[in-house]
Amino acid sequence: MSDRIYNVLFLCTGNSARSILAEAILNKEGSGRFRAFSAGSQPKGEVNPYALRELAVLGYPTEGFSSKSWDVFAEPGAPEMDFIFTVCDSAAGEACPVWIGHPVTAHWGVEDPASAVGAEAEVQRAFAQAARFLKNRITAFLALPLQSIDRMALEAKLRQIGSMEGSTNPEGKAS
Repeated sequence: MSDRIYNVLFLCTGNSARSILAEAILNKEGSGRFRAFSAGSQPKGEVNPYALRELAVLGYPTEGFSSKSWDVFAEPGAPEMDFIFTVCDSAAGEACPVWIGHPVTAHWGVEDPASAVGAEAEVQRAFAQAARFLKNRITAFLALPLQSIDRMALEAKLRQIGSMEGSTNPEGKAS
């Protein structure tokens, strides 16, 4: 078994909810094998408090997160990414920076819990559902035999993961 740690970047437009949830979940569940980051094309500048609340409820760390531009990961000296996952449909359709090292990419679209309206319980439920869908995808990702699978097969499997329950892209089309 390799001691390699894979870098994973989760992208969303605002980098305030879904990408933050995914970053926290992968950093804990994939500890020692993966290092997760998150960013956005148009960062909100702050992390959604409901995202932090959901992370706390699930037992994940809630400190050290920030809403930042994806440009910081395209600059010289930035960590080289092995995988990049878009978790919102609008970020998947935007022109992304050129990523160093040609990472494997896939779209794992999940409904935006930050757009939920209604009573506080309904908003919390939307964040819980987004976290559950992301954790399911991350669990499936962690089960892949990364070192023994070729790039094309890996990309196909990552697209399949992206079309799991809760997908905003049910056909699993590459974005």
